[in-house]
Amino acid sequence: MEITRHFTATVYVVNDGATALHEHEHVGKTIPPTGHVDRDELPHKAGLREVREETGLDPTLPDDTRSVDTPGGRVLPQPRHQMLYDINVHDGTVGHQHIDHVYYATVPDRDLCPGPGEVGADAWRWYRIPELRASELPANVVQFGVEAIRTATDSAERE
Repeated sequence: MEITRHFTATVYVVNDGATALHEHEHVGKTIPPTGHVDRDELPHKAGLREVREETGLDPTLPDDTRSVDTPGGRVLPQPRHQMLYDINVHDGTVGHQHIDHVYYATVPDRDLCPGPGEVGADAWRWYRIPELRASELPANVVQFGVEAIRTATDSAERE
């Protein structure tokens, strides 16, 4: 059986030392904004779009990608992590995978206003590092959430 793979983008948004997560109805897990990369999209643009659609927040990716002097080429914002997730597994055989580009971003406020068809603002919760560590969230969500908060804090201190 052939494995199908889709590119996805996930963004851990941070404001005032906390990251926003919600219970995803279809996945059954508490996760940050995430979704598929459309055919005509770059991964980081897809992540920013997903944040805007799912939360109504205006995310900013840190501008810490080193430039490269190359004719005709541009450096894209690098994801903090690239992950491969098995999505459909039947009788031990993987049928579908997501290649996930994980980004960290900051948002100027916590005024959640999800777009049409998205879960409501009351489904979202802001987690600080101690709450993430004390939670029963998936280990990768805790790790990435903590890293995102620390990255945003370090970035703010440099400014």
